[in-house]
Amino acid sequence: MARTTRPPVIAVMGHIDHGKSSLLDYIRKAHVVDGEAGGITQHVAAYIALHNERPVTFLDTPGHEAFKALRTRGAAAADIAILVVAADEGVMPQTLDALAAITESKIPYIVAITKIDKNNADVEHAKMSMVENGIYIEGMGGDIAYALVSSKTGEGVSDLLDLVLLSADLADLTADRDATATGYVLESTQDPKRGASATLIIKDGTLRKDGFVVASDAYAPIRFIEDFRGTRIEEAGPSEPVRISGFSKLPAAGSLFKIVSSKKEAEAAIAEVKDATKFPERNTLQEGVVELPLIVKTDVAGSIDAIVHELNKITHERSAVRIIASGVGTVSENDVKTASAAGATIIAFNVGSDGIARELAERDNVAILSFSIIYELAEKVLQLLEERAPAVAGEKELGRAKVLKAFSSSAKKQVLGARYLSGTLSLGDRMKLIRDGEEIARGSISNLQQTRIDTKEIKVEGDFGMEIETRESPTYGDEIVAFTVTTV
Repeated sequence: MARTTRPPVIAVMGHIDHGKSSLLDYIRKAHVVDGEAGGITQHVAAYIALHNERPVTFLDTPGHEAFKALRTRGAAAADIAILVVAADEGVMPQTLDALAAITESKIPYIVAITKIDKNNADVEHAKMSMVENGIYIEGMGGDIAYALVSSKTGEGVSDLLDLVLLSADLADLTADRDATATGYVLESTQDPKRGASATLIIKDGTLRKDGFVVASDAYAPIRFIEDFRGTRIEEAGPSEPVRISGFSKLPAAGSLFKIVSSKKEAEAAIAEVKDATKFPERNTLQEGVVELPLIVKTDVAGSIDAIVHELNKITHERSAVRIIASGVGTVSENDVKTASAAGATIIAFNVGSDGIARELAERDNVAILSFSIIYELAEKVLQLLEERAPAVAGEKELGRAKVLKAFSSSAKKQVLGARYLSGTLSLGDRMKLIRDGEEIARGSISNLQQTRIDTKEIKVEGDFGMEIETRESPTYGDEIVAFTVTTV
């Protein structure tokens, strides 16, 4: 079978707010940023653009650190990456995180130095920051091509696309268009009208309206194919992103897909596949650590991975997050019932709640917390962890005295003379009896006298009399330590 040249699939990657989506907006003349919460692309999307009459597929991969898993999948599905570095900031931690994903995927990359139109842009500083972090661009000791671009004016964008096509030619990207389609699941989501749907990127072969798509442990009959614009098409070739609906369940984002001819073959294929979307069981909690059970509902399957990735970074010595259930779609009555039974909080990320679920949640006092920005979600979960953590009792020393003489003793009360050492000893304080550095008894201060006059506290140097309630008889040299119990 003859292999022919196919269009390149490009992953655009980099630090949050370095202009990735704005760059793609300019290229494809769309407005992704306007529809994204906080200006952050929340899940992978794919688009086709033309340059010099040649098609190029772009993957818009999330830039926020929390979306590391999605970003890594984007690189795995791509042929070439564009690493975005802003001229006003240079290399940032997430830039290096994106670079690591590119390096791990073993694909070539180009650098786009963005925001060159800003007043505080410093291209030379941005270049130096790259060199300092092992990104050796042309003219700075390396051979990595780069372009200076402005998504606002369009300056340099054509040069960047020229570099993309040049890199694609050097990579000699080919495909067998006559073969059955194979590729990656970029994203999956629960469509209210069409059910479980997925965005696929075809890496080889041609997808036609025939047979079944099998991905991970899910399958779907190919009844219709949609391109990235949502237009129905008869077939799609290599490097094209498509939308398929009607999956038996949400296919795992990042999984490979293949085509089989019948439902029987599809069922046989998934019978051998373990469910890759289940969360691993947590280790047994240590004594004194309580759980914060959560149910996570999101708009797309990839967001579940991102949320788990972010929540796994949140630690507390006395409490721990446990995700008891997760899924894609609106918060339902069943979600609320599950949360009520488990004492869980429901996290709704870019999804709403149906009317019955809201009424039930209000009746059963189940919290449904809605978010559209992931780091705000993480901050709230950390707050919930801190609130749920059991208080730890501590002791704060208030005052200390040395026993000089025991005058009388009974089963519960001891009368003695003492010498002030430090702090303040007050009537009613709890106390410890210390002998040779070891605690031997506890009790309370029931009486204090100074110059034979009753007093409420002792806080100045000198000798005094005291009565303590404890079963242990004090002797010369023992210490009385007054304390209070504190909780943190």
